[in-house]
Amino acid sequence: MENALDQLRKYTKVVADTGDFESMKLYQPEDATTNPSLILQSATDSRYVHLLDEAVAFARKNARDTNQLMPLCLDKLAVNFGLEILKIVPGRVSTEVDARLSFDSQATIEKARHLIGLYETAGVGRERILIKIASTWEGIRAAEVLEKEGIHTNLTLLFSKIQAIACAEAGVQLISPFVGRILDWYKAQRKVDHIPAEEDPGVLSVREIFNYYKHFDYKTEVMGASFRNSGEIIALAGCDLLTIAPQLLAELKQMHTTIEPLLRIEKAKSMQIDRIPANEKTFRWLLNEDAMATEKLAEGIRRFAADTLKLEQMIAPTLFA
Repeated sequence: MENALDQLRKYTKVVADTGDFESMKLYQPEDATTNPSLILQSATDSRYVHLLDEAVAFARKNARDTNQLMPLCLDKLAVNFGLEILKIVPGRVSTEVDARLSFDSQATIEKARHLIGLYETAGVGRERILIKIASTWEGIRAAEVLEKEGIHTNLTLLFSKIQAIACAEAGVQLISPFVGRILDWYKAQRKVDHIPAEEDPGVLSVREIFNYYKHFDYKTEVMGASFRNSGEIIALAGCDLLTIAPQLLAELKQMHTTIEPLLRIEKAKSMQIDRIPANEKTFRWLLNEDAMATEKLAEGIRRFAADTLKLEQMIAPTLFA
């Protein structure tokens, strides 16, 4: 029998959720995702110090004043990781906009254009890049503008159906619902250590979004993310994409259980599903009514912002030496 990872690949595009190039070479994903936390982990690895050194040199050469040094260095570092990843994966890499811009549509648009410009200067076309943006109302509006410019987006920190619907209506390329973080919240609320995959609120959320998208023929791709165990992944076989950390890729590769596609377009088409409006008033109200999504979105933005700050603190002695 084929291992679970090879079976999963028949139904779902497998994406690597890591900044570690060796893991990507080992598991051969089609795409890869990064975020500030992953880059922070990898930037401290001696194997990748040359990418940081090159970003520092770039910032010093191109900054018009000292205030530009750190933003330029961070952007170039993220792109340097992306460029190395694209040497390994045949598809796309996701590069994240600074989480501190999550409530500023115009600043997000400008940052995305800058990141794409760095990739294009390095000879990489925008069709291989997804710009990751938090799924706030302001982030979704920025993504709508960028998509019209041919800059494709990955809307991240997504925890609710209304966020997903607003993203689809805005024409974004891909969304990343965070399965494991949803599970974390419900385990804490229910004061339990385990919830089976078939009852997992994160799994059920992604299934509901997938069915809604396919029922109404939205083209936005659904990529389950932030998994806590292999059971969650297996329960989402058939999803457009799943981004999986190296330790769970290793676990799936060792498993020999039968994988069946549990998410199917034909099934979604036959369902009775009501359309929900995605205007600002409805978005803000339904997000407000979902305590889990409200809390996890805010927490996720704070976490990514904190890791960006740690990255700045790590880089500063070298950059400003």
